[in-house]
Amino acid sequence: MAAHSPFRAIGLTIAAMLVAAVPVAAQRTQNGRAAPVAQRGSRSDPSPSPQTADTQNRPPPGLLGDIGGVRPYLRDRGVELTLRYASESAYNPTGGERHLYRETGQFDLGATIDMEQLAQIAGGTFQATVTYRRGHDLGADAGLGVLQQVQEVYGRGQTWRLTQFWYEQAFGAARLKVGRSSPGEDFEGFSCHFQNLSFCGSQPGNLVGDYWYNWPVSQWSARLRIDRADGFVQAGIYEVNPRNLERNFFSWRFRGATGVLVPVELGWSGTSGRTGHVWSYRAGGWYSSADGDDVLLDIDRRPLIVTDAAPMRRSGRYGGWFSVQQQLTGRAEGGKSVSGLSAFLNVTQADRRTSVTDNQVALGLFYKGLVPWRPGDVLGLGLARTNVNARAIRGGTAGVAPNGLDPGPRDAEYAAELYYSLHPTPWLELRPNIQGIHHPGGRRNARDVAVLGLKAAVTL
Repeated sequence: MAAHSPFRAIGLTIAAMLVAAVPVAAQRTQNGRAAPVAQRGSRSDPSPSPQTADTQNRPPPGLLGDIGGVRPYLRDRGVELTLRYASESAYNPTGGERHLYRETGQFDLGATIDMEQLAQIAGGTFQATVTYRRGHDLGADAGLGVLQQVQEVYGRGQTWRLTQFWYEQAFGAARLKVGRSSPGEDFEGFSCHFQNLSFCGSQPGNLVGDYWYNWPVSQWSARLRIDRADGFVQAGIYEVNPRNLERNFFSWRFRGATGVLVPVELGWSGTSGRTGHVWSYRAGGWYSSADGDDVLLDIDRRPLIVTDAAPMRRSGRYGGWFSVQQQLTGRAEGGKSVSGLSAFLNVTQADRRTSVTDNQVALGLFYKGLVPWRPGDVLGLGLARTNVNARAIRGGTAGVAPNGLDPGPRDAEYAAELYYSLHPTPWLELRPNIQGIHHPGGRRNARDVAVLGLKAAVTL
């Protein structure tokens, strides 16, 4: 019964969404055809741009330009190619077990196909992206003991992956997307402009990454989105399969799946008629049918730290989020903030029965146009708190210090990052940054960590 309840829930949600969407007219371009997916999904966006070094979004074409006419030839047939290498360097002058410099990076190659141009299928889009991650993690090598990585692009296996392989079809205001993707592409989405993971991507994956798999891990999925005049409503279903974490290019089989993840989200966006500033609000939640270990109790409902017995298995895991982006000053064009100050707030709460890190709050500011003669420059400041679940601490399941000893009193990890992004050329982005981590790993007796970083990206 429990295994089927997510499918029933998503079916009812999708039906309600379709009913709600009936009065909404499809958005059109000037020539009467349905607007491309990328345009329809970005009516109001207060975040900074461009996305050259945003490691979870497709970059614009860069250094190679037209590639001797290849790009225009493909573009005329509905195929857009992107190619990028993003690098993240970090050095810890204080904190950790040793002072080290480490660099890690991601190479990605993507192809977006407009199926109307290629095959006269109106409203169709196909996306394929291959990623390769390489390098070394400062957090592990220097023994920083942090909950959130200081180089967000590291992780999930330094290997080649088929990160995106999906097809999306628009039906008026509704869009159905099926194939291999990750929930963070569509749900509780946030940019990866910062280098610290606390401020990067979809927060649920930062907290419950044992079943919410963010980029670059893909899984079988389906998502239905309904665009409305003032926002959207969407629901999805994603395979929960630990085999997707293995160092495989892709896995077509469902064997090994332990359940499904069902996120649902509502979004509102718009432009203030008084100030012209843009804003975006999102709220949602998720349910996973995959079982999880209780972080406090054993199978007899006694504390794990006392009995050392097998943990109680909990059926179903859940959580919710709320996200705000608001332009405060400056101007916007075409629903996009192009100058001035913007603020963001991301709040996520996970299931306390099964999550070692059970909530995260991140807030901050972006200022675009700080130096008038440097187009596209952005100053970013972020502050975050990642909480260690008190039940996991009482149950002895919250982990140990990097040296293997008792971590001592624990509560939450606090992170801060300040970066400045500049574009010496349109195809090169440099983001020097300073990070500070207070109570790394949530350990109150641990030395604070300071990190000097550089996030850089070259688009080809």
